Amino acid sequence: MKKILIGVVVALAVVFVVRSCADDKAENSILEENSMLIQQQIENVSKLVVTEGHFAEVYNYKDSKAVFGPLVSAHKKALVVVNADVTVAYDLSKIEFEVDRETKTLRIESIPDPDIKISPDFEYYDVTSDYLNMFDASDYNKIKKSVRASLMKKVERSSLLNNADNRLISELQKFYILTSSMGWTLEYGGQTVKDNVGVEGLQEVFLKD
Repeated sequence: MKKILIGVVVALAVVFVVRSCADDKAENSILEENSMLIQQQIENVSKLVVTEGHFAEVYNYKDSKAVFGPLVSAHKKALVVVNADVTVAYDLSKIEFEVDRETKTLRIESIPDPDIKISPDFEYYDVTSDYLNMFDASDYNKIKKSVRASLMKKVERSSLLNNADNRLISELQKFYILTSSMGWTLEYGGQTVKDNVGVEGLQEVFLKD
């Protein structure tokens, strides 16, 4: 009778150990699959053009140079009409992140800055210059540099960047939905994204810098 009881106990112990190993293996397999899915979702995201705009500007260029002393000057000028297409994009493939399988946490460590691309089209009118102060390549380069700087200021004052931030948040929200649906935690900058965070909360977390 004792031998039978011992045999039953041993058999139960073996079954328990086998089931525990199988459960651990299954859990590790699920964690592995989840972490691979999260990594794939992030890495598959490429450059995201979040917003586009068009700007126009009229630029007056003037330059004077003293000739034979301060009493005589040579002048040159140009009227430049500029039409520029502007795009704001995020290369989300450059997001730095860590997938912690042990704590089931996705940590976003850094988000790339927006890439502002200005594509101007220059049209020159009323280009005049004196013989001793002729237009040359340096003048055209000065005009392009000044126009680009002026356009960048206009872009920064416009609603383009704010629209780009909103589009960025909508994309980052997908990461939150993905991690939340799998029972994972999303963190950025040491701050945990809460269940009831909402869009405004995401803006506060991801755009706090």
